[in-house]
Amino acid sequence: MNSLFLQLVLWTWFFSGSIGFYLPGVAPHEYQKGDIVNVKVNSIKSTDTAIPYDYYSLMVCRPEGVTGKVKAEAENLGEILWGDSIKPSRYNLKMLEDVTCQKVCSTKPKPDNVDKKTGVSKTLKKFKRRIDDGYRGHMILDNLPISEVYIWEGSERGLYYRRGYPLGTPGNKTHPTLVNNHLTFTVKYHKPEGLPGWRIVGFEVVPYSVLSERVDKDCKPENDFDAEKFPPQPLRLIPKDEATKYITWSYSVRWIEDKDVAWSSRWDHYLHSSDASAANIHWFAIVNSLLVVLCLSGMVAMILLRALHKDFNRYNNPDNEDEAQEETGWKVVHRDVFREPPHSSLLAVYVGTGSQLLGMAFITQLFALLGFLSPARRGWLMTSMLVLYSLMGSLGGFTTAILAKMFHEQSWQTILLTGVWLPGKVFVVFFSLNLMLWFNGAASAVPFTTLMGLIALWFLVSIPLVFFGGAIGYKRSIVTHPQDVSPIPRIIPQPKWHMHPILLVMCGGTVPFGAAFIELYFILSSLWLNKFYYVFGFFAIVFVILVVTCAEISIVLTYFQLCYEDYRWWWRSFLCSGSTGLYLFLYSIYYFSTSMNMYRVASIVLYFSYMGVISYLVFIVCGTIGFLSCFVFVRYVYSSLKVE
Repeated sequence: MNSLFLQLVLWTWFFSGSIGFYLPGVAPHEYQKGDIVNVKVNSIKSTDTAIPYDYYSLMVCRPEGVTGKVKAEAENLGEILWGDSIKPSRYNLKMLEDVTCQKVCSTKPKPDNVDKKTGVSKTLKKFKRRIDDGYRGHMILDNLPISEVYIWEGSERGLYYRRGYPLGTPGNKTHPTLVNNHLTFTVKYHKPEGLPGWRIVGFEVVPYSVLSERVDKDCKPENDFDAEKFPPQPLRLIPKDEATKYITWSYSVRWIEDKDVAWSSRWDHYLHSSDASAANIHWFAIVNSLLVVLCLSGMVAMILLRALHKDFNRYNNPDNEDEAQEETGWKVVHRDVFREPPHSSLLAVYVGTGSQLLGMAFITQLFALLGFLSPARRGWLMTSMLVLYSLMGSLGGFTTAILAKMFHEQSWQTILLTGVWLPGKVFVVFFSLNLMLWFNGAASAVPFTTLMGLIALWFLVSIPLVFFGGAIGYKRSIVTHPQDVSPIPRIIPQPKWHMHPILLVMCGGTVPFGAAFIELYFILSSLWLNKFYYVFGFFAIVFVILVVTCAEISIVLTYFQLCYEDYRWWWRSFLCSGSTGLYLFLYSIYYFSTSMNMYRVASIVLYFSYMGVISYLVFIVCGTIGFLSCFVFVRYVYSSLKVE
């Protein structure tokens, strides 16, 4: 096992690409006055569609000398899956040199891309659609994302940073659509003590719409260019004589020294620019969850220390002559409690898959807490999760093999099912959505080479490791039960209404979900509203609380079930805590109706498909926690029971 752990560490380091050198504050870059600082562009994104597009899919200025497709810089797997396509741009700034106005280029709609019936330019029509859908342009300077800055009374610092800038202003019946063709950059820098040069600590923008004719006339270095004084640039499609003939793009630059912000804290503006009460909400969620844990812990302690202790004294007392007491309660099912459940091999596969996901989650959170997966390292969170899930295949195969051998279902087909059951389902959904994204020309559409890389990671890394873990598990001695199993199943009494299996399963997921649902709002906002999620400390605490609540609620419900002489606890212990995934999906519906503004069919399908996959993963993880906890609990209880 030591060699396996060493192999895991080495593989993780290899795939992560020496991640320590990319930590914020580790490798700052000092610029000298006059140095060229290149602005890079990212995909355009909108929270109303959740479908990113290439920046150069619009009628904008392309890099000099590039006529075909603009190639992206080196991307990791996570960037490709998220649609973060970082490419060079025509915006090249010079360190500490202010620019009143600099013309970039003029772009014209393609004359051959016109609807012959209406005379509408398809190029301009697509541009107008992106503006109407609320798309925002995203740029990067020295690894800092561009943001608009607003004064907001609800913010602790009085400022609110919103990533990107709007491509334009949507029009209506009385006003045409406007294009933001002039960008006023504000770059903040810091002078480190004892070091030559300056470091960039902020990148802000104010977009303007300026009539292209005035840009051509007045955008000169010697002129005091005030974008607010000029009429805006409309985006007219019809009639033909009023169509937008061309758009001139320009920018201004202002450099400001910020002595209060050092390199190591330059991301604080972006991460802490939300409502000041957000931290209080996080703490409220933690306190709320801790109260739930304390209540459940009290119930479990009462069961273990009082009820079970009392039962042990009654059942294990040889002087007890009251035979009637021997025929009630959880003791009477001691010959059936370890009876193999139906579809036991499938249960082993689910628990093995859940163990694989749990191993991936714990190590990913450890990396996040250490700072390896900060927002500055785009795409590495997704990359690490995929790689770690593949490497955790040995844990999944080992767990499946142990359970399958205990259920007398020892076969390599079960191990193979562990390697393909969850990834196969997720891949079918992912491939179907990828076809839809490819048809829509989205930047997040995974290319064929990356798709083959994912399949290779699955079949060449994950599945072999699953078989490796399964081989180790099958070589281990079989897990023996503390009580023998009767050859004839015991008749299960008719359950009362409050002990109905469906009711227990539905009630089991409410407690873990209630302990974590407040944090879900921030997680979903980072996924769908283009916000940063950085509070990994809070997330780690909530995750631990989720694990504890899943374990405790499953133990409590299993104990009550056994007290009513129902020994079918195997699947129910999995489903009771696993139903948390169902509540997560229901909450995603509520979140969609209250916080999202999606109306296109493709966006709605994308949202609910991915939320369905996430809810299914939560179902497996929480179910595995509940099953393993109940397995330990039941073995402890019946191993302490003395029977003749």
